[in-house]
Amino acid sequence: MGYLTGKTAIVTGASRGIGKASAETLAAEGADLYVCCRKETAEFIRWAEQLAEENKIGVIPLYFDLSESASVENAFMGIVKEKKKIDILVNNAAVSYGTALSMMPISKIKELFDINFFEQLHIIQLISKLMMRQRSGCIINISSVSGIEAFQGNIAYGSSKAALIYATKVISKELAPFGIRVNAIAPGTVKTDMESTRTAEQLSEVINRTSMKRTAEPAEVADAVCWLAGDKASFVTGQVIIVDGGRMNV
Repeated sequence: MGYLTGKTAIVTGASRGIGKASAETLAAEGADLYVCCRKETAEFIRWAEQLAEENKIGVIPLYFDLSESASVENAFMGIVKEKKKIDILVNNAAVSYGTALSMMPISKIKELFDINFFEQLHIIQLISKLMMRQRSGCIINISSVSGIEAFQGNIAYGSSKAALIYATKVISKELAPFGIRVNAIAPGTVKTDMESTRTAEQLSEVINRTSMKRTAEPAEVADAVCWLAGDKASFVTGQVIIVDGGRMNV
């Protein structure tokens, strides 16, 4: 019996990075999964099948494009209409653009907010209806320390993650009467494809501002996701769990 045996979780952005690590950690603890990504690939299907076989759980792939609201609606309405029990939602999928405000078209900022904020709310709207009917559930939004600290050239991504943190706190108050907990995790620098876009100089600067002098493994963030998802965090809601290796303001 794992920590999450008998529970069902949805993990968005599950094809790589924090999302993939979160799905693997939740699966190892016994949770059945909906694993979400943008496009179906043979590699993703093999991974999902292997995850199910190794952990003796159910794993259902779900495909949608966060830049298309109708795609999100169609993907989740099947779950909503069938009134399936969903215990955990991990909102992880996101995109990042980094440049100064003077260099970034407003259209690009709107595009990023659509994906990183508005469609996250859309998913919460759809799945929280199920959770409200069952009067239980846990929603975990993956934000970032970029939504807490200000970094030059990070206006779009940082602002979208700050908005997600604020929304997490508000939604936690709205859904608490239904037995639903809503929290956010704010990772620092993690070894993902998103972080690989940094130059060596930029990465070195970030690491030097971190007390532990390294970047995080995706599994280290996933462990925080797993803890929040289960009953050991039953009295935790409206919180932002920072997983950043001890960021130093220098």
